[in-house]
Amino acid sequence: MNLDGLNTAVTGGASGLGLATARRLIAAGGTVTVIDLPTSDGAAVAKELGERAHFAPGDVTDPESFAAALDVADARGGLRGLVHCAGASRKVRVIDREGRPGSLEDFEWTIRLNLIGSFNALRLGAERIARQEVVDGERGAIVMTASVAAFEGQIGQIPYTASKAGIVGMTIVAARDLAGRAIRVCTIAPGIMDTPLLARLRDDVKKSLEATVPNPARLGRTDEFGQLAATILENGYLNGETIRLDGAIRMAPR
Repeated sequence: MNLDGLNTAVTGGASGLGLATARRLIAAGGTVTVIDLPTSDGAAVAKELGERAHFAPGDVTDPESFAAALDVADARGGLRGLVHCAGASRKVRVIDREGRPGSLEDFEWTIRLNLIGSFNALRLGAERIARQEVVDGERGAIVMTASVAAFEGQIGQIPYTASKAGIVGMTIVAARDLAGRAIRVCTIAPGIMDTPLLARLRDDVKKSLEATVPNPARLGRTDEFGQLAATILENGYLNGETIRLDGAIRMAPR
């Protein structure tokens, strides 16, 4: 798809990977609807991004509010691209140091946000993209976000790994399911990215993380994620694939 003039929605677009993606798409000439929680900085971010950006509050775990946000995006000229970045996690171990079972509440919270939220992005995004006319053999594309934790989860990442592995598993199935609608689906599995969350860490902790990345020995830049997301939208032959963006890291147990 031609990014110039492409109408796209980005979930989690008020910060981190989502914001970097929105910036990249707008720089390429596209229009972007930033979808994030009502309590986020989404309105200010959209204003900063300029006239081709708009903020639509929505919660990916709430089908009604999320569908309404997607409708805002669709009304701006027909939704053809969705980059789904919204997600988070709570730390859970199978049993804690005192031998008590891990929190089912925290496990379910993470699954609901990351995995069910991703299914909502797929089904509600595809519903709107499927209404568009076919251009150059396709109607649009959806990019989801997993993590290298889907493959090498660390201790305490049981819910995060389960949710991200589920996204990886959904990718090829969704791509096959939506092939008849001429909608592509791919997933990015980032490694250790320099997001606002990691910015809170001490410099020595960040340096130790950087040293675990084979090449380049640094944290991933959010713009590199945005660049890959834009490439997936643009390249019509990328489909059904999960792409690691991680500097060849393979996570240790801790």
